[in-house]
Amino acid sequence: LLKQKANGANEPNAARPKEPSKKQVPKEGGAQGNATPKGKGDTVKPKSASKTNSSSAKSDPPLDAPSRRTAGDKALSGTGKGGKGCKEKKKKKKKNGNIEKEQGDIKHKRRKAEEHVEPQPEEDDIWFDDVDPKDIEAAIGPEAAKVARRKLGLETGQSKESVEQVLVKEKASEGLTRAVAMDCEMVGVGPKGEDSIVARVSIVNQFGKCIYDKYVKPTEEVTDYRTAVSGIRPENIKTGEDFKVVQKEVADILNGRILVGHALHNDLKVLFLDHPKKKIRDTQKYKPFRQRVKNVRPSLKLLCERLLDVRVQAAEHCSIQDAQAAMRLYTLEKRRWEAALKDKSKVKKKK
Repeated sequence: LLKQKANGANEPNAARPKEPSKKQVPKEGGAQGNATPKGKGDTVKPKSASKTNSSSAKSDPPLDAPSRRTAGDKALSGTGKGGKGCKEKKKKKKKNGNIEKEQGDIKHKRRKAEEHVEPQPEEDDIWFDDVDPKDIEAAIGPEAAKVARRKLGLETGQSKESVEQVLVKEKASEGLTRAVAMDCEMVGVGPKGEDSIVARVSIVNQFGKCIYDKYVKPTEEVTDYRTAVSGIRPENIKTGEDFKVVQKEVADILNGRILVGHALHNDLKVLFLDHPKKKIRDTQKYKPFRQRVKNVRPSLKLLCERLLDVRVQAAEHCSIQDAQAAMRLYTLEKRRWEAALKDKSKVKKKK
């Protein structure tokens, strides 16, 4: 900043050089600096303040002696503080502009997505070979999956009638066949209801037609009916058949026949029956089924969902439906299953 001499205060305003925007700092022991008070002398305009070099202000820091600020000082300090403010405002404007641009892009994309609706695939457009309808649904959509199920002869609905259409062959014999499927419902006995006894036995033929279905009187006191799973209620087994009668009737039906089921060791255990291993077809232990669903001990529900696209055991279990489901799984793989067992027996004979 330019510093005036002591006698410069008496000189007229015209002879003086223009004052800088910053206030004049008095020298030690000298005359007071020429700080122009408000309303007197030349008022410093903000323009002249902006032209002032900021570096010169930094070079001469103000002393402790306070002095009045001029209007120019206020303008200069405003610009000094306001420098950051201006930058922040610019940043905010830029940020707001970017946000508005992004929002505009999102709205444009939404509008474009709404306008662009893909046409649903028609039956002639879909070609598949041994593909799971669920995979088709994930890749193409539900409409394509419906077409796939229709071509495979699988119903899409989950009603009782639609399930029976898949599991039961309507125009078929209702008598005994070479292969039969069995399933039992059990109730709990003992202090905690952990032990099981048979409460119902159902047997279906190779076409899914029910040929035997009876409730069994309990041989012990029932402590857990397991109704949510078994579907058994006290009134069902109170009027049921005697256990010995049921056991003999079931043994007669199974004699010399192929027995199909899911986890059959549990059913045979509660009936106190045995069956030749060669004539047992257990859907839980069939290796190709395990490999397809990638599960060492797959449930009947899982196998039906993956291989038949049918939901069973959705609520209370039904021994007739479970036996039908096991039989349908067996007939699905009957040729391969029986051929594999023949090859296995041939290898054993050679050894």
